[in-house]
Amino acid sequence: MELLISQSINGLSVSAMLFITALGLVIIFGLMDVVNMAHGEFIMIGAYVTYFVTTVFHAPFVVSMLMAFLATALLGALIELTLIRRLYGKVAETLLATFALSIILQQLVRMAFGPEDKFVGMPLEGRFNVGGIVIPHYNLFLIFVAVAILAVTLALFYKTPYGMQLRAVTKNRSMAQCLGVNTARIDTLTFACGSGLAGLAGALIAPVKSVMPSMGSYYIVDGFLTVVLGGFASIAGTAASSVVISESVTVMAGYMSEITAKVLVFLVIIVLIRFKPEGLFTTEKR
Repeated sequence: MELLISQSINGLSVSAMLFITALGLVIIFGLMDVVNMAHGEFIMIGAYVTYFVTTVFHAPFVVSMLMAFLATALLGALIELTLIRRLYGKVAETLLATFALSIILQQLVRMAFGPEDKFVGMPLEGRFNVGGIVIPHYNLFLIFVAVAILAVTLALFYKTPYGMQLRAVTKNRSMAQCLGVNTARIDTLTFACGSGLAGLAGALIAPVKSVMPSMGSYYIVDGFLTVVLGGFASIAGTAASSVVISESVTVMAGYMSEITAKVLVFLVIIVLIRFKPEGLFTTEKR
């Protein structure tokens, strides 16, 4: 029983990390309909920003989180203005262009900072011991940050004028333009927001994983899978699917190898998507 409880708690922290990783994807892929194969590289850049801010400049970890978000958001806005804007509605061209962009970003980082792994110190040391169950402080911090990001993102998209305009553009771009919505500005802000969230994910991943040029590729598949299972345009659905996937893999990994657990969970997801391709948590459309 203690093993099951411990695995479930660890699964929540993994769920939080997966949700933060996938949230930028659900914004760019789900809401904007842009297949961004360079999403993992934004995660990687956020991790490198965190490394330099905390290790080189010795700033607090919270400052590095903010800097990672801002740096990747600005980079995302620049890429949207110069590249993505020319490819809206062209799925194949967008996929190829962003895939090429991911390779370019990886090589630029490798040439600038070297291929060696870099490490970020754990910002929160210590752990709780409850009956034989060990809970690291940083795991609780990840869960808290994920819940806070979910609340802020939902408030931004459903309680602000920007969110209303974004949903209008998503539903009917032509009608939104006729009503005076600056769709080009909304596109840039939305891509920047999704990119910034990817950078923030990289900042939170950096203390528990090695920081290296290819690190983003490890998260892109799980991120897309989470978005597809939760529903392409559902932020709450992405949060729910991240919990379902991570808890299932983590709990099962306590009784079998992690690879076997992942394969079994992915097979179940493939079957579910076969019968419900729009995702499990989408709302019915009229």
